[in-house]
Amino acid sequence: MPKTRQQKEQAITEATQYVADAKSMIFVGYHGLSVAQVQELRKKLKQEQVEFQVIKKTLINRVLSEAKLAIDVKNLGTGLAVAFGLSDEVSAAKILAEFKKKNDSLKLYGGVLESKFIDEAGVVALSKLLSKPELYAKLVGSINAPISGFVNVLAGNLRGFMNVLNGIKDAKA
Repeated sequence: MPKTRQQKEQAITEATQYVADAKSMIFVGYHGLSVAQVQELRKKLKQEQVEFQVIKKTLINRVLSEAKLAIDVKNLGTGLAVAFGLSDEVSAAKILAEFKKKNDSLKLYGGVLESKFIDEAGVVALSKLLSKPELYAKLVGSINAPISGFVNVLAGNLRGFMNVLNGIKDAKA
């Protein structure tokens, strides 16, 4: 059943807000997925603060032009849906690429990162990057490494001294 004008205007309003707030956008084709699979995908995306919206190409083109993004989605495949990554740049691409491995019906068409269009290969490359929590953990580990190394060196000297004292005690006994 076609959408009414009011429903289309509401979809445009939501999409405009998502485009303004999104750190990345991924365009996907969902044709061939069952309703249960789409619901499962929506659930996974929602957990990572990614909004998933099925929207007509003409409507998303209007939203993108209002946001001053020179991206034409007319040439993308059928069954267009957009995943808006609201929390970070990588989460939407990670979830969609992982979901695509299990469901070949999902098509990655491309995306928008830093106001520039990226193709499917760019989306796959983006999905392989580490997420913010993983990057923070690596940073903390890198900062902590010299300190823990220094503590181990100092503890090694004390251990060596204790071994020498124990050796002297055992020799006298």
